[in-house]
Amino acid sequence: MEANEGAVTVQVRRSTYSAEIGTAETLDVPVEAPIAIETNGIAYAVMMATPLDMEDFVSGFLMAEGLAQAHEVGEVALHRVENGEWGNGHVARVNLPPERLGPILERARRRVGDSSCGICGIEGIEAALRPLPTLTRCSGAQPQAIARALEALECLQPLGKLTRAMHAAAFCDEGGVIQLVREDVGRHNALDKLIGALARQGIDPAMGFILMTSRCSYELVEKTVRAGCPMLVTISAPTDLAVRRAKAAGLSLAVVVRGDSMLLVD
Repeated sequence: MEANEGAVTVQVRRSTYSAEIGTAETLDVPVEAPIAIETNGIAYAVMMATPLDMEDFVSGFLMAEGLAQAHEVGEVALHRVENGEWGNGHVARVNLPPERLGPILERARRRVGDSSCGICGIEGIEAALRPLPTLTRCSGAQPQAIARALEALECLQPLGKLTRAMHAAAFCDEGGVIQLVREDVGRHNALDKLIGALARQGIDPAMGFILMTSRCSYELVEKTVRAGCPMLVTISAPTDLAVRRAKAAGLSLAVVVRGDSMLLVD
């Protein structure tokens, strides 16, 4: 991937849903990285963001959390953390007045023993960038199957049609027949619901692909890989971290899926 400030360029192939491989193209995708925010040496949160204007981001985040006013936010020190093919992150360290530390200390106390949180400075970044399982099966879905599923999904989103404010996650067999659909206001929530439904109904995610009405973000890649599904299809573009982690785990990505064509990430 070729870097550019705030974005990177990835290699893709345009498919018109035929058996042909498709023409080679490039796609500019936004940079996505975990940002660990530490205040007075205390880990507070790990956020996913584009690592630009970080001083503004940290200041605005602390103000929005009710932790400080603008004039109380000290200088923001940034430290880069690299984890090879699995991605990069940053630790943002800042000092606040001592009288502002009560809520931060309370959150740290509540977090003790919570192994699912993964928010702890450098450890938080490493948790966000930890390696994923390697998929052992490649998707057998052909481009025509993706086109078939995309067309069918429009009629299987009742809340989406009603509100125009919902995401859908669909599991499709390798022929493009939709087996299950779940909806939610959050794209990651919709996928969690779908994965849970597959497990409860005894459907093997390895035998099909997941289609989502959203961009392809890193957490969707992680959830898809951990579910054991070999292909993720999204109607919008991916982030750089999603592409990087999908490649490392062996997950196939089809993105910017439209009625006439889609992009297959190389």
